Amino acid sequence: MVKAAGLWLLLLALAIPNTLAEASSMENSAKTHPLRAVHQSKIRIQAIPEAPESTPSSGQENDHAKLHNLYPFPQKVVLIDVGHGGIDGGTSYGDILEKDINLAISRKLFMLLRQEGYHAILNRDADYALSDDNRWHRSSSRHRRDLSQRKQLSSEIPTKLVVSVHVNWGKNTSKRGGIVLHQSEGRSILLADIIQDKLNRVYHSHNHITLGKAYYLLNQTQVPAVIVETGFLSNSEDRQLLTSRNGQMQIAEAIADGIISYLTAL
Repeated sequence: MVKAAGLWLLLLALAIPNTLAEASSMENSAKTHPLRAVHQSKIRIQAIPEAPESTPSSGQENDHAKLHNLYPFPQKVVLIDVGHGGIDGGTSYGDILEKDINLAISRKLFMLLRQEGYHAILNRDADYALSDDNRWHRSSSRHRRDLSQRKQLSSEIPTKLVVSVHVNWGKNTSKRGGIVLHQSEGRSILLADIIQDKLNRVYHSHNHITLGKAYYLLNQTQVPAVIVETGFLSNSEDRQLLTSRNGQMQIAEAIADGIISYLTAL
């Protein structure tokens, strides 16, 4: 696991570029390619070596409080968890892979939130497995490393909430529409309920939110979190919506509207 001292050195390195030229380059790159800027931040995180573990003290806690202002993300963000990726394709229908749909919808969601002035980040902006980034969880299970990496990011970056984007599958091909899973926590339930209402309007459905008690991300994440199953790939009508640009935008808009309504209500 990332050690405390190494994390703070990392945040300091991220917040204060080595030269003014580097700072200017980073700013121009972020304006032109916001998704690439987020991805580059992740790469730089991997490049910082761990520092020896130390025992927390009151003095260190004060230093941590001061360094908090040097976060590369000065305000709490909406963390968009893009389901699956890389070797993990998720569910599928022929050559249609869930991981690709998740990324397409998440990118649109990211842009919609940023356009409205909300701070948002993606935990992946291309087709790769997050388990490949995990060098701290000593497990032979790629799936466990993937899940723990997703959870860890929400604790290392100041996060308002987590929205995990996925696609559903059912043996009964008549099942359709979005379904939002939530934590057993009031804020998560409220967020899920608002997003569910927005998705029901897109699909003209009457689906209900569901407690995701078996899901690692919902159980381990300390901030309000939901998993959005954006539709059923097994249903032909949903599949058409999930694989078209217009349909993906409708779904992204519904999720974004739900997030904004939730944040406005607090």
